[in-house]
Amino acid sequence: MPSRVSTNSKLPRRKSEIARVLPRAAAPITLAELANLKDERLLDLRMCDLPLKIEGTALEARVQRVYAELELRHIMYRPHCWLAEEWFSPDDAPGIAIPFYLAHPRLMRLERTMMLDVEGGTQEECLKILRHEAGHAIDTAYRLCRRADYRRVFGKYTLPYPDFYDPKPFSRSYVLHLDLWYAQSHPVEDFAETFALWLRPMSRWRSQYQDWPALKKLEFVDELMESIRDKKPLFRSRAQIDPIKSIRTTLREHYDTKRKRYEISQPRFYDRELRRLFSDQPEHASQLAAATFLRRIRPELRRVVAQWTGQYQYVINQLLDDMIERCRDMKLRLDRPLPEAERDMLVMLTVQTMNYLHGGHHRVAL
Repeated sequence: MPSRVSTNSKLPRRKSEIARVLPRAAAPITLAELANLKDERLLDLRMCDLPLKIEGTALEARVQRVYAELELRHIMYRPHCWLAEEWFSPDDAPGIAIPFYLAHPRLMRLERTMMLDVEGGTQEECLKILRHEAGHAIDTAYRLCRRADYRRVFGKYTLPYPDFYDPKPFSRSYVLHLDLWYAQSHPVEDFAETFALWLRPMSRWRSQYQDWPALKKLEFVDELMESIRDKKPLFRSRAQIDPIKSIRTTLREHYDTKRKRYEISQPRFYDRELRRLFSDQPEHASQLAAATFLRRIRPELRRVVAQWTGQYQYVINQLLDDMIERCRDMKLRLDRPLPEAERDMLVMLTVQTMNYLHGGHHRVAL
């Protein structure tokens, strides 16, 4: 979420990539035309040619809602927002970059087609991320991370960002706000997550985190925000870092890069687990092929496992691809009733996804 690592390290934002010569501008496109474009035509558009803005969209209402929450807490600063490739909040401009696809339903559909999910696509998820990013922006605007008491509670903000992190799911030293135990990834993420939970209206954090060490962090944020109550920020740059209007890459190139960041580099073999779930014995030769079965239930498996593990559906889909291929190679078939096979497969896929996560594949992503 902050640009303290390039932010959303799903997609690095190197200026050398943005500045390279790319396809020349096409004729301007209108919002009405955008709504009716087929995927292939849409993917050939440059990001800077998209006729997008936050004003007049559902995004604007969600940003205004977070502004209202800040006002209720007597926090004077309102982080400015702009459209970019991904979520982030840079440390050289205390604002919030919002993914471009959230500004238009057609682009949200394309995002789902390409990535199988839409990060921030629902009102609830969008508000959660906006509160988190607002935490980064407030941190930057008031130079909070430079305070000695901040460093005592959350750690040094100067620590290098990891490409991956290995969380402790049962730790009570961190709040639980975004998925993947995100507060554990870095001290400034710990602060932003704690702030977001504190900011949420009607948050019962005192009772929810009673007897948790994380309660001390929430109480500290409560005291820290009181110390800046109705005060002007120290840093108020309104710069927009890497807005889409400056990015000349096409949507096709954007998604090629983004999908590569999610790819599992080597096939993972699940032969033992799959043989426990399915059969290669002659007596089951007339039963439904395991590969066919998995293809049929793939969308629901992806959705449920993503919901419970916090992992991206694109990654889960690759795990399923490996399993389907192995089932086909081993000629496995069902040997139990469909409901039982679905339940067992859900458990197995969840376990394998958690193993993947615990192998250090938690990206510092927002």
